[in-house]
Amino acid sequence: MKQPHITVVGAGLAGSEAAWQAASRGVRVTLYEMRPKVSTAVHRTGLFAELVCSNSLRGASLENAVGLLKEEMRRLGSLVMREALANAVPAGGALAVDRTGFAAGVTAALEQHPNITVVREEVREIPDEGVVVVASGPLTSEPLAAAILRFTGEKALSFYDAAAPIVNIETVNMEKVFRMSRYGKGEGDDYLNCPMTKEEYEAFYQALLSAEKAMPHNPEDERVCFFEGCLPVEEIARRGPDALRYGPMKPVGLIDPRTGRRPWAVVQLRQDNAAGTLYNLVGFQTSLKWGDQIRVFRMIPGLEQAEFERLGVIHRNTFMNSPRLLHPTGESRTRTGLFFAGQMTGVEGYVESAAGGLVAGINAARRALGQEPIAFPRETAIGSLMHYITHADPEHFQPMNIAFGLMPPLEGPTVKDRRARKRMISERALEVLASWAPAALGLPAAAE
Repeated sequence: MKQPHITVVGAGLAGSEAAWQAASRGVRVTLYEMRPKVSTAVHRTGLFAELVCSNSLRGASLENAVGLLKEEMRRLGSLVMREALANAVPAGGALAVDRTGFAAGVTAALEQHPNITVVREEVREIPDEGVVVVASGPLTSEPLAAAILRFTGEKALSFYDAAAPIVNIETVNMEKVFRMSRYGKGEGDDYLNCPMTKEEYEAFYQALLSAEKAMPHNPEDERVCFFEGCLPVEEIARRGPDALRYGPMKPVGLIDPRTGRRPWAVVQLRQDNAAGTLYNLVGFQTSLKWGDQIRVFRMIPGLEQAEFERLGVIHRNTFMNSPRLLHPTGESRTRTGLFFAGQMTGVEGYVESAAGGLVAGINAARRALGQEPIAFPRETAIGSLMHYITHADPEHFQPMNIAFGLMPPLEGPTVKDRRARKRMISERALEVLASWAPAALGLPAAAE
């Protein structure tokens, strides 16, 4: 008997997770990845699941919606979560990874899986036969993007995304910075902090406002915008003189041990690789021209002589109008056996993209095995996210991170304590997942 087979297009976070989930269910997978033969504006390697913006997968606590999403994925055997945990670097209350170690781990796992065949070629059309998962990402090559538009009959939606600079730690003036995590989270000293006085902050703010952008906002396309969760630092600054101090430069939870006082503002640096030689500027995604980036960011105390191993870049992300096009299973509404996954479906964030791949991989495998795709319970973070992107208002659809607000409210009396309420929503989600997964997916959700 011929082994069931699916095709996965794209080996980013979503495609890698989809291939792993399907292969783990005994389905043969052909995984296509165009890199390194064909690259993009932001990728640097041919490794699968390469992280191009931040190295952070955000909060790890169950009082954080993305922390719940990660835990659900971990319990369902997620490859992305396995390698993220294996390649974690200090990041306070967040989960951040060594980019190279993480991507190399995902790549090795997929290349060595007996059910997966990797093909390093660009796919220019949607395969017209068999079960297919398209997870080519928001930087899909032009030919494939055109093919997807022809298939959907929709106008592509888009927004701009940005990456933060990375500095060499050896070039940071350690006499001006201090180690401390906000509120002492993690090991208590996971971040480097560049403190600013009021005068230093105001000078930096003015320099940021006057710096030249590499890519101006496109006023002609109302649907092209910056994603709020990844807003360039200069765009935040334009919202007012204190916007940065209440955003990426907020000093709360940090006391400079040399003065015993909270700084006026702080720029945090987070470890970017396992060796601890590279640090990224937290929340400093930027669209500034490179010369201005160096000039302005060297005004930050401690970075006066900093060498930037990577400067910030900005790129245009394309996504689909999923409420019109997809079922909550990730399957196309018009073609049985065709699934879409990842950021191109309108989820925002690394973990969310991988979660979409998990859903598409499981359901593509089910199609290949002659079973019906299945939607995750809405009480779970995975189910709520998939429900949102397939049921939102199609006229005003924009990318979305997972949030507790997407999930059904708790039954019974209102719990006023926010942290307790979030914890209870997470506990409910994990209980539902544990009871649902064995019958629906044929496997138990892993225990804690």
